[in-house]
Amino acid sequence: MELQKINKPIKVAVMGCVVNGPGEAADADVGIACGKNRGILFRNGRKIGIVEEEDFLRALMAEVGKL
Repeated sequence: MELQKINKPIKVAVMGCVVNGPGEAADADVGIACGKNRGILFRNGRKIGIVEEEDFLRALMAEVGKL
């Protein structure tokens, strides 16, 4: 629902593997690769931060807002 409010053409990735996720979704503008209790936030395939599970959505949407 949060992404439906965005009026720009962007590609967002939500991946289930912190090891391969950022590389497999390198063409995404922004994304998160989730693991046990933590996730890696990335932009254009490059790691930009680590977030705790309870902050996944907030952190991802904050990065989307920066685009």
